[in-house]
Amino acid sequence: MTEQQPGMTGKASATGRRSAEPTTAMVTALVRMRGALQETRLPLELPGADEQRASRAEMVDQLEDYVIPRLMTLDAPLLAVVGGSTGAGKSTLVNSLVGTRVTTPGVLRPTTRSPVLVHHPDDAQWFGQEGLLPDLERVTRQTNDPSALQLVASPAMSPGLAILDAPDIDSVEERNRVLAAQLLAAADLWLFVTSAARYADQVPWDFLRKAAERSAAVAIVLDRTPPDAVETIQTHLARMLASRGLKDSPLFTVEEGEVSEMGLLRSSAVMEIRQWLQALANDQEARAAVVQQTLEGAVRTLARRTHQVADAAGEQADAVRRLREDANEAYDRAAVAIAESSADGTLLRGEVLARWQEFVGTGELLKSLETRVGWIRDRVVNAVKGKPQQAERVTVAVESGLETLILEHAEAAAERAEASWRSTAAGQILLRDAGEDLGRASRDFRRRAERVVRDWQSDVLEMVRTEGADKRSTARFLAFGVNGLSVALMVVVFAHTAGVTGAEAGIAGGSAVLGQKLLEAVFGDQAVRSLAERAKRLLEASVSELLDSERRRYTDLLDSLRIEPEAPERLRKAARKVDDLRFAASRGSQVAEPGSDARDAAE
Repeated sequence: MTEQQPGMTGKASATGRRSAEPTTAMVTALVRMRGALQETRLPLELPGADEQRASRAEMVDQLEDYVIPRLMTLDAPLLAVVGGSTGAGKSTLVNSLVGTRVTTPGVLRPTTRSPVLVHHPDDAQWFGQEGLLPDLERVTRQTNDPSALQLVASPAMSPGLAILDAPDIDSVEERNRVLAAQLLAAADLWLFVTSAARYADQVPWDFLRKAAERSAAVAIVLDRTPPDAVETIQTHLARMLASRGLKDSPLFTVEEGEVSEMGLLRSSAVMEIRQWLQALANDQEARAAVVQQTLEGAVRTLARRTHQVADAAGEQADAVRRLREDANEAYDRAAVAIAESSADGTLLRGEVLARWQEFVGTGELLKSLETRVGWIRDRVVNAVKGKPQQAERVTVAVESGLETLILEHAEAAAERAEASWRSTAAGQILLRDAGEDLGRASRDFRRRAERVVRDWQSDVLEMVRTEGADKRSTARFLAFGVNGLSVALMVVVFAHTAGVTGAEAGIAGGSAVLGQKLLEAVFGDQAVRSLAERAKRLLEASVSELLDSERRRYTDLLDSLRIEPEAPERLRKAARKVDDLRFAASRGSQVAEPGSDARDAAE
């Protein structure tokens, strides 16, 4: 194969030469972008949500594991992560490159063990807990704990270069696959190992595609290749790499051969790879180019993907808004319907009307009022023969009628809200996990409705008592009593808009007129209007509060998701800041080094 230069490409080398120390502004911008990603929640099961949740987690990991630590330690050794398919011979290759056994090849598949990082003793300070991959515990002993990173100091390693042996990317154990992806995302250089039998598998190419998308530095090792098939397979693999944007990636071939008792391939089998890695280690400028190429690609890709997460967060916020609007609309309709039905005379029928007629005397009085509403007040008042117990019966009838009205509309609101939520997949899951049947009113709703109605009746009674404080000794006040006058006030409230039509119009309207005349006889016109308006507003407020408690069964579910409408713009703002700093740095480098683009083209 053609001998490769230490740098990955000429362009990368030039980029490395132009790069300056990372600014505090860029580190700060990336930290803020990480924070925005961490704070963003995508809990609703919307199309593509699973993919974006996984993407967000990967991005946060890469920022924490690689990008931010690497920006703060550009002088650290180049980290080459050796990854690949099951059985590709990664551990054997690592041992052979180092020249001694530093990592244990797996006999059984899948191999469950911790990743192993081999470095020169002088570079040990770069790989502490605060550096790359900070969530992996550092150990210097052999372990099978996947959450630990084995650090092996070997004088056989060149200073400035570290090699990390990662788990299989296609392991049957999910934890191994996740760890392998995490380690590859933290690599300055991917040393991707495949075999003659596995090089066309889909999983490795998914990883290589991601590498190409973010311009990561990648070298390919075609391992365990039969000597007579080297040329054919190498040519095919090179075409595959070129067609997938990796034509500049070095391609090495390791022929199939015997392994020593120490688990090492013969030195000549890996000589080309070892020399290439040593050349990188010895050339500070080449190392910087590789690091810069991978780092800049990672930052660019993270900023772009952040906009995709922002779009997903926007869809989540929109879905929550629609679900909230549906629930609010259902209960707002119920509140309006109750307010209208409790003021248009609807309640002045049936039991309420019968008990009211008992209180005001025979139906002759109401019948006369249909055509003679102009009766003088005194004649109306004198015709009423109601007694305290009859007023109490009206109160009970009002209580029952009003409770039934409220319950019916609360049930209807619950049904409407549930139906609207069931029309979406996200709503269905929320309903399923609610822990109660939201399509019905709460189990204790009837009891709470009864209390609301009784409290309102008590308030009306108190309003009448307070308004008549200086009239308690008058004959008219004594004749009707507080209970009788409060019943009359309820009747006036229930026909407040005089909206009943048809045969009941005269009865309901007459009932309201009669109630109003009784009240006016005691309190006067203006006071009665004020009392009726206050009682009506009080009822509406009490019912609204009661329905709000039912509405909250839906809205509390949405609030528990903690989806912030500001999250999408916060993400986009963070990504734009990172891009602005990248572009500014690029322009600054071009100004600082005139003609660099021309040199790049020549190279």
